[in-house]
Amino acid sequence: MSVSTMKIDKPVRRNLSFDWVNTLFLTLTPLVALIGLPIYVYYWDIPLPVFWVFAFYLAATGLSITAGYHRYFSHRSFTAKPIVKLFFLIFGAAACQNSALKWASDHRNHHRYVDNEGDPYNIRLGFFYAHMGWVLMRDPNKTVENARDLSEDPMVRWQHKYYIPLAIGVGGGVPLLIGFLFNAPLGCFLLAGVARTVIVHHCTFLINSLCHFMGKQPYSLKDSSRDSALVALVTYGEGYHNFHHRFQFDYRNGVRWYHFDPSKWLIKTLEIFGLTGNLKTASEVHIFKARLEVQKEKVQQNLTGFSEDFRELMEKKVHATHDKLLLAYERLGNLKKEYRLFKDSVDAKRGEMILKIKNDLQKERSHFKEIYDSWALLVQEC
Repeated sequence: MSVSTMKIDKPVRRNLSFDWVNTLFLTLTPLVALIGLPIYVYYWDIPLPVFWVFAFYLAATGLSITAGYHRYFSHRSFTAKPIVKLFFLIFGAAACQNSALKWASDHRNHHRYVDNEGDPYNIRLGFFYAHMGWVLMRDPNKTVENARDLSEDPMVRWQHKYYIPLAIGVGGGVPLLIGFLFNAPLGCFLLAGVARTVIVHHCTFLINSLCHFMGKQPYSLKDSSRDSALVALVTYGEGYHNFHHRFQFDYRNGVRWYHFDPSKWLIKTLEIFGLTGNLKTASEVHIFKARLEVQKEKVQQNLTGFSEDFRELMEKKVHATHDKLLLAYERLGNLKKEYRLFKDSVDAKRGEMILKIKNDLQKERSHFKEIYDSWALLVQEC
């Protein structure tokens, strides 16, 4: 979708000043990782257990941002037991991306003002700005008023108050201490502390930059958000960003079974053990409707250059087929629900009803496919 078709204001750079602490941290940590780690490896070996510490920290801090800071604290897409919240808060702090309160406040503003003034990492101010430039700046007018629910949470307040000690202690101090167990304190600090922090930082930043710059938009054309399976691979499933912007309350980002979304799998697994609950999901009908609306909008855009008579004719066909297809999908969904209601019953009468519903379901599938094929042909013709 071109920028001109999006309902966004002219980008304005806010009255920001340099945040020298963040600037130094985001500059020095990559330098230490890129220079210090190779020098260390050249002179000393890194024991295998240190790599396991690195792997644990990479997963723990990354998932605490994606499943914790993002899907739990920012969007409240599920509920979690205190032990899970504590894990997210401790290792979220170790990710060195600010406290959960500030992170969630920024992210909520991103959704509220996406691509407009007020979006903390507005892609229209440039790829670098959206990626990390915004972190190097300080906004004197920034508040956390949009996260009052988090401000009232004692655990969130505790983490916010002690964020810096937690970030330094858990993010750097613990790997250093663990390294002593394997006679490689500096190696463990450089790998599981510094290099891991840099990796998690820039993988997370890709969601704000690359996922608003290139990729597919199957669910919405209203903003710059895009789906990127590549980014999903390095962000525990966060790369399906267009879906997330359309259905931000959903605990899933990768909605299909084949989508790589470890954050979703973690949340669902924790539910099995009673540690998470009330997992919010968008209905299949609403998801299908969103995809259909995007296809409809693209067809209408493609018809712009044609004559008025031809455009009106094709738009009538598009509208009619669109409505039929949506109705058929809803009927198909209702029949599936009915089938699930009765399929486990051993009652003879219900058995007959199941057979009837199965037959009706098969007929409706054929009817739906027929309409869908005509829709696909129509889209292709346009």
